[in-house]
Amino acid sequence: MIEVQNLAFSYKQQKSFIKDLSFNVSQGEIFGFLGPSGAGKSTLQKILCGILRDYKGSVKIFDGEVKNRTKAFYEKIGVDFEFPNLYGKFSGLDNLKYFASLYEGKLLDPVPYLERVGLGEHQDKKVSEYSKGMKMRLAFVRAILHQPQLLFLDEPTSGLDPSYARILKEMILEQKHMGKTVILTTHNMHDAEELCDRVAFIVNGEIKAVGSPGELKSSNRAVEVSYSYRDAVEMKYGKTMLKDLYQDEGFMKHLREGSLASIHSQEPTLEDVFMEVTGRRLV
Repeated sequence: MIEVQNLAFSYKQQKSFIKDLSFNVSQGEIFGFLGPSGAGKSTLQKILCGILRDYKGSVKIFDGEVKNRTKAFYEKIGVDFEFPNLYGKFSGLDNLKYFASLYEGKLLDPVPYLERVGLGEHQDKKVSEYSKGMKMRLAFVRAILHQPQLLFLDEPTSGLDPSYARILKEMILEQKHMGKTVILTTHNMHDAEELCDRVAFIVNGEIKAVGSPGELKSSNRAVEVSYSYRDAVEMKYGKTMLKDLYQDEGFMKHLREGSLASIHSQEPTLEDVFMEVTGRRLV
């Protein structure tokens, strides 16, 4: 679906901002770019969806170079930026009807989707009266109405309360199950772990690591195990690495004696691995 080779990009009168990026994304995959603010995620998103075309290297989507894209390219993609552009004097439903009218293919009925994201009772209200979260939910629905093959999502759950964030994540996974490809940019490690088949760590315009969340966590840090046990007087605690557990004499002794009270494994989070690989936090 996407093939990027030696991509570089810089804004006018600035040093190179995107530096020699190469990666591929398969059809039906949710691919995430995980990085802190200012890492280059949104710039990369704009290159991939054809907004920024003055790049070096090759960016092929649907087997064609993006800088040479035609109108047909936009029939196949859906875009949901973090700060959506909507018409404030139109109602939510009228916004969707207007944007849907720009596409030539088969369109979804917007009303059930407005209901699903909690905007059904607000569909006739002017968007200028919407909160930021309401606008984000409306923009997500707008991005999928023309049934795109490729969906670009930039921080889709940022600022949403947990219930609506859960609804949007369920809808994103539904897109994947329908065979759609999703590019997700985020600094939210929980969204990345929950949604993405693979993620790329991006810092200062460079990709530092690529892999599935599980692969990245298992390959970069050992799992720690803590345990507690009872002796004659009080509860005591021990700690070791999972790979060394069978060599921990205290653990093995209390396991044989049946005096273990608890065992807990502490796996690294994706943020732990990100910090180890890049030396940066995700915020």
